[in-house]
Amino acid sequence: MRYSHIIVGLSMCIALLSGCSSKKDEQIVPDKPAAELYQEAQKNLMLNDYRGAESTLEALDNRYPFGPYADQTQLKLIYVYYKRSETEKALANIDRFIRNNPTSPALAYVYYMRGLTNEAADYNFSQSLLGIDRATRDPSFITSAFKDFKVVLQHYPNSDYAADARRRMLDLQEKLARHDLAIAEYYLKREAYIAAVNRAKQIIENYPNSAEKNNALRVMIRGYRSLGLHDLEQQAQQVLQAQRG
Repeated sequence: MRYSHIIVGLSMCIALLSGCSSKKDEQIVPDKPAAELYQEAQKNLMLNDYRGAESTLEALDNRYPFGPYADQTQLKLIYVYYKRSETEKALANIDRFIRNNPTSPALAYVYYMRGLTNEAADYNFSQSLLGIDRATRDPSFITSAFKDFKVVLQHYPNSDYAADARRRMLDLQEKLARHDLAIAEYYLKREAYIAAVNRAKQIIENYPNSAEKNNALRVMIRGYRSLGLHDLEQQAQQVLQAQRG
């Protein structure tokens, strides 16, 4: 009991200090004209001082929401939030920008940044360090990132971000295919053969160039065999042999 009181006391002190720190951060940014704040933020970004840039840009965004620097401020905030791994803030700002600027020439960049942010949100440092396969984890962030990069390719194919978006999509499709394959194999073990075959079909239909295509065909072969659907089993076998050849 005594130690629990100490822990609670320490937690309260930390919370109070954090509150004081955040208030102090808010007060760091002096009251300056928009142009001066924007230049200061630019300087922070050049020095890779993302914390300082965040404070200055947020002050600029709050004080001059409709000024001449409004759009650029929001775009730079998206980048800063991404660099500081503040996923929720980045995605909220991205959605706000898209909603308020549906015809902006910067949309290719914004969708690209949303893809990067969703991709980063899926990253788990500790699991990557330990070499843990994330194929069975929730793929919602990866799925969102894949869709974001697809928007860049489909609507802004000549943008500066299209080539990297394509490369990232190829990597993400392998992760999504591995996720679907893990589910299909799980269904096989549970003898849910129809579910296994359908999930394997999704891999082939959605990610036809994936390295997991052959493994998906093997799942289909085993599933059809267990269901007694030998004609379909033979067809899947022929497709697998053609892939090998």
